Amino acid sequence: MFRARHLLGIEHLSPQEILAILDLADRYVDLNRRTVKQSDALAGMTQINMFFENSTRTQASFELAGKRLGADVMNMSVAQSSVKKGETLIDTAMTLNAMHPDLLVVRHGSSGAVNLLASKVNCAVLNAGDGRHEHPTQALLDALTIRRAKGRIQRLTVAICGDIAHSRVARSNLILLGKMENRIRLIAPPTLMPAGVGDFGCELFDDMRKGLEGTDVVMMLRLQRERMDGGFIPSEREYYHRYGLDAEKLSAAKPDAIVMHPGPMNRGVEIDGELADDINRSVIQEQVEMGVAVRMACMDLLARNLRADRGAKAAEVMA
Repeated sequence: MFRARHLLGIEHLSPQEILAILDLADRYVDLNRRTVKQSDALAGMTQINMFFENSTRTQASFELAGKRLGADVMNMSVAQSSVKKGETLIDTAMTLNAMHPDLLVVRHGSSGAVNLLASKVNCAVLNAGDGRHEHPTQALLDALTIRRAKGRIQRLTVAICGDIAHSRVARSNLILLGKMENRIRLIAPPTLMPAGVGDFGCELFDDMRKGLEGTDVVMMLRLQRERMDGGFIPSEREYYHRYGLDAEKLSAAKPDAIVMHPGPMNRGVEIDGELADDINRSVIQEQVEMGVAVRMACMDLLARNLRADRGAKAAEVMA
């Protein structure tokens, strides 16, 4: 059911392709909980992780996923690379392509940079986050976490709260959850609500309690100060008072609502520390675990398509 050559975003995936990834990821969750966690799905293949933005959690997750699948994994240190010496992104792509990698995992601060790289290389490219565009594997791991906690990923009421304007996580989740027929609410101060977001068919709130009423899932977002170039919030204290998740605000949601956060968390700003650690409500640690399994599933499926494509081309040459 999954026929894509690259994983650049959620937008071009069908609901069936999303479910195919989640179903395979479920199997990798079981593998990762065994004593021996190795698979040979990527045996003989080379994976390069190229992160132009720092992200210890995402890079570690992709590295671990590749190694458990049997790939040769290389982490490219961009801070020490020729990019810092003035080499263009296309030059970097051509250089990497000459090394014949099979999987290229890219995180970049500019929207669309990963798509540009994908158009210049012969390998499969996975988007690990580009600018304000998308972060597809985060949305997929969130979907897997929700499905395992709720028993389904359709027809739920999901609240996404916080820095919507600067969040590629919010965009990818908005697209994925919309494809799966969920009711989506966005909760944020007006300064952190992007223009045109209502076109996605979601409900918009600037009152936290009203937005959380009757929700099944509460997804908090990190305040991305590195992407802010002005006074988007009066102070962290005021932001927490109005938009930080605590037990009082959460009481408006359903009694069995789950709490999520993509991390890293700013405790006491976006979420109360005790609530983040509440094993009865919080699935934040489960999100981390699901991340490895989802990335294993994505790379496995892309590798299958890559092998099939190369096999077809080889057959054409022989013919």
